[in-house]
Amino acid sequence: MDNQCSQIMILRRKLQSKLAPMRYEHSISVSFTCMNLAMRYGYDLDRAELAGLMHDCGKRYSDEIILKKCLKHGIEVTDAEYKALPVLHAKYGAWLAEHKYGIDDAEVLSAIRCHTTGKPEMSVLDKILYIADYIEPRRYKAENLPVIRRLAYEDLDKTMYAILAGTLDYLKKKGGNIDPMTADAYEYFRKLEGEPNELKGNG
Repeated sequence: MDNQCSQIMILRRKLQSKLAPMRYEHSISVSFTCMNLAMRYGYDLDRAELAGLMHDCGKRYSDEIILKKCLKHGIEVTDAEYKALPVLHAKYGAWLAEHKYGIDDAEVLSAIRCHTTGKPEMSVLDKILYIADYIEPRRYKAENLPVIRRLAYEDLDKTMYAILAGTLDYLKKKGGNIDPMTADAYEYFRKLEGEPNELKGNG
């Protein structure tokens, strides 16, 4: 067993003892989906697996406790994040991955940090994790999942745009708070795809 495989096995055992059963199953499913996408796009499988496995390592606590832990450890919390606490587990998870689980790969930490909001100019791994979290096999709620799942294996940027557009549309309709980083990510991928801004003026 090589070092990478040993590390993954150790991290799996640690996560299984920390996360709720369904959260752990989701993490395993995302890690395999990340590896699938990595195979499709010629990205490093070990990094993809590690990012997928660890992306929700911060979700063992309630949103309010995660906020307190972010403040305790000096993790910046924006005004928008105070209004949309569920996105904060990504920042806290990146901190945990680095300081408690010993992960020092900057690409992996970046992907964990932005997997809830996205951001402009995402790396290949950032996109792989963001998309894998949305399409993993245990997901079922999003109406456009079959289309997104097929698109994910055709073009990462088009998939990012489709997911972000759908997410913003959903949040606008239900009156949810939109993190500015998600809006920035949407604008970035919209322009990249040369699409008109259909969401303009709806919120």
